Amino acid sequence: MAGHGHHHAADRWRLAGALALIAGLLVAEVAVGIVAGSLALLADAGHMLTDAAALALALVAAGVAARPPGGRWTFGFRRVEILAALANGTTLALVGIWIVYAAVRRLVSPADVHGGLVLVLAGAGIAVNLAAAALLLRPSRESLNVRGAFLHVATDVAAFAGTAVAGALILLTGWDRFDPLASLAVAALIFWSSANLLRESSRILLDISPGEMPPEEVADAMLAVPDVVEVHDLHVWTVGSGFPSLSAHVLVRPEGDCHDARRALAEMLSQRFGLEHTTLQVEHARQQRSVGTELPLVRS
Repeated sequence: MAGHGHHHAADRWRLAGALALIAGLLVAEVAVGIVAGSLALLADAGHMLTDAAALALALVAAGVAARPPGGRWTFGFRRVEILAALANGTTLALVGIWIVYAAVRRLVSPADVHGGLVLVLAGAGIAVNLAAAALLLRPSRESLNVRGAFLHVATDVAAFAGTAVAGALILLTGWDRFDPLASLAVAALIFWSSANLLRESSRILLDISPGEMPPEEVADAMLAVPDVVEVHDLHVWTVGSGFPSLSAHVLVRPEGDCHDARRALAEMLSQRFGLEHTTLQVEHARQQRSVGTELPLVRS
């Protein structure tokens, strides 16, 4: 439990640092976007507002998830992080829809854009978002909650890169439609990131087995353990990020030792699949009436 506490504390520190960086840049981006008349900057400012909200939500969720189990919360508050990831995926999609709408309007009725100001702030945006993304990169590999916040920031890196290209092209050609075209490219990236985040968080909330732990493969591995002859009522799911769980009813040969089988199963599941939280009901199988026949290896 101490390790989990340290993990959540490190996540909160990194999330707080990223939030401070994004909030500072957001204020500057709104001001310059209004002065420069850049939809790409204002659109990304809207995205960055959701970034700031996403980081704040992830920060709160990480704090709540660190609370120990108690009372009716027998698994603790781990699912709070997954709910935060789902919310972040939803806001990403909504921002993408708004950007597409605004970009289409600008393509139909283009406005003057000050390419120089756009280019300068885009460069600053790339630097700040890269710093924020670097803070979140490591914990995003282990926590879906942090990954949701990381995706918000990472898409901004690409958005600022597109904005910088648009600003440079406007300076070179004077064609203002490069700005909404860059916004459409940003929207496409946002939709892709949102779809991935929504899919992963929904899989956990629906208790679908993790992709790296197909139930059939897990059952076959359990049946390969000595004395195990049947595995049924097998359930594999994820409580929260980094917390896969398993429960199953296992039958062993009449002459086998249930305690030895349980220990062997727990060790195999931990080493091969990383399953540390397992609930196994182990019992002896009924003796076959036919003398000398082998008990069948079955799974249901």
